[in-house]
Amino acid sequence: MNMTVRILVDRDLCPWRVRLVMLYDRHHYPAYYEMAGAETPIETDNYIEYSVSLPVEDTGLYWYHFQVETPNRLMKIGRADDNRAELQDFPKSWQLTVYRRSYETPEWIFGGVYYHIFVDRFARGDNPRLERALAEERGAAGENGTPDHGIPLTSKIRRDDWGGVPQWQPEDGKIYNRDFFGGNLAGIREKLPYLQELGVTCLYLSPIFEAYSNHKYDTGDYSRIDPMFGSEEDFRALCRDAMSRGIRVICDGVFSHTGSDSVYFDKYGHFGGGGAWHNVNSRYRDWYYFHENDTYESWWGIDTLPRLNKTNPDYQEFICGRDGIIRRWLRAGASGWRLDVADELDTGFLKALVRAAKSEKQDSIVIGEVWEDASNKISYGNRRNYFEGDKLDSVMNYPFRAGIIDFVRNGNAWQMAATVDQIMENYPSDVVNSLMNLLGTHDSVRILTALAGRDLGPDPSREQQANTRLTEEERRRGLRMLKIAVVIQMTLPGVPCIYYGDEAETEGYKDPFNRTCYPWGRENKDLQAWYRKIIAIRKSHPVYKRGRYRTIASIEGLYAFERFDSVDSWYGDAFSDRDHLDDKPSSLITCANCGEREATLFLDSVRVDLLTGERKKEEKITVFPGEVMLLAEDEEGI
Repeated sequence: MNMTVRILVDRDLCPWRVRLVMLYDRHHYPAYYEMAGAETPIETDNYIEYSVSLPVEDTGLYWYHFQVETPNRLMKIGRADDNRAELQDFPKSWQLTVYRRSYETPEWIFGGVYYHIFVDRFARGDNPRLERALAEERGAAGENGTPDHGIPLTSKIRRDDWGGVPQWQPEDGKIYNRDFFGGNLAGIREKLPYLQELGVTCLYLSPIFEAYSNHKYDTGDYSRIDPMFGSEEDFRALCRDAMSRGIRVICDGVFSHTGSDSVYFDKYGHFGGGGAWHNVNSRYRDWYYFHENDTYESWWGIDTLPRLNKTNPDYQEFICGRDGIIRRWLRAGASGWRLDVADELDTGFLKALVRAAKSEKQDSIVIGEVWEDASNKISYGNRRNYFEGDKLDSVMNYPFRAGIIDFVRNGNAWQMAATVDQIMENYPSDVVNSLMNLLGTHDSVRILTALAGRDLGPDPSREQQANTRLTEEERRRGLRMLKIAVVIQMTLPGVPCIYYGDEAETEGYKDPFNRTCYPWGRENKDLQAWYRKIIAIRKSHPVYKRGRYRTIASIEGLYAFERFDSVDSWYGDAFSDRDHLDDKPSSLITCANCGEREATLFLDSVRVDLLTGERKKEEKITVFPGEVMLLAEDEEGI
């Protein structure tokens, strides 16, 4: 495969030599390519176009800049922060991501809407199986109160104050996360009509497999639904009912570590003593990293989370094999996986995992948790290369979250545009269009608090966070900002993800205060209606599936961008069948002013604001501070 690189050079510089400097990411030294100039200048400007075609030998990252030699000096041309070319003494390189597609990203995700559920706190349905298990446990327990097999249910705190503050005080100096409000799979199933009405197309569930904690990131048994949440039949029923409403379900896969209280490690003997901790001959012993003094490696030094050896063949087969965990839950009805701490999964393991998922269910999706620019992520000294075409479909998009919060709070439009442009430049098109665009998760401050809450400093105490709530003025201001943030989130390239309760005015600082119960019966109906409205607009315009992106304005507090269809776009064969295009290519403009002064936006056609119904006939319009618009072409005015 060959690629062509072009640069325009001002004829008045009298360039006599132009070179492309290209460094393949796996090489130590760059290659230099002579660029040939076109014989005729660009029609409207005094520029010479220089170009060169060169072979691309492998997938990965290619870094490049330019050198222009003139009679007076050697000019080095690098990438400015806003993606423009500029003179630099030590040129920053542009990044080119080259991939070879092994799997197709499932069509069903494009244009959709994720909904992220922390299962214990979303909705509580009947769970007769749990009640029977509790009764059996109490009756079968020996003198020490421990059942013959499995994590004791009676060691968990069952809360009957739905909506109360999650337990945050340490017990014996430790945080056990063992208080349960009773949210379960049956509760989610009962709320499917609400989720369908909201416009959700995919549920992303926090871990549902047996574990001691309420968050379940300390897996006890990958093959068993936690009895606090229900049974395998409950999961199958949820997936069936959701699919009948056009809603998919994806699971949270925690494969970098297990719980110490698990069938595999079994530190406390709850699973019969066959785990790695007590038995050096255990099948699971080599799944972990033990030292000579019987200590072991754990995730971030947390001893309840022993770290797994993902290169171990037996562990890989257990997770990725023909009858492994990945395939098992896809067969049960799941449509994909979100991978916890994807940067801690070895490349070979990650490839095997994705291969298992795609082989079992061709239209399954695999999303990774990555907090930075995932295209050039380095973890444990290695480039991750997630997007070479044989690993992740896409990732959680934390960079957009940071950009939106900064823009809505501080009016930093330039940085917002630069963040989006960087991701658009670095990610393959299908990765972009399936990004999980989030404003909040179980790992971050609630979006309402992030926008309007008081700054408690870099490391606030749990007591501070528990006792700090929004004032009425902060709440009103936060809701105004949240509405703007939602419009931007829903119309940027990618797939928006709603963290349960954000649409109902839930607040809270970090874990566990961002994991409070959904406020059923106390929702902010106006905010819910806003979400429904923006989602309905999004779903009624196919341009939000794969439409191109262009920044229109990013000055002071005004940020505006266009989503548009174009047959000759950089999406290549994505438009070859044109099935999703209207007869007339569409264009929608999102604009918001989060600055302190009025701003002017120039329009190329008569447009109508889909949020208010107001027609904009002028070539330039005024956007007031705190105003957001969603402008579609007005066919009646053309």
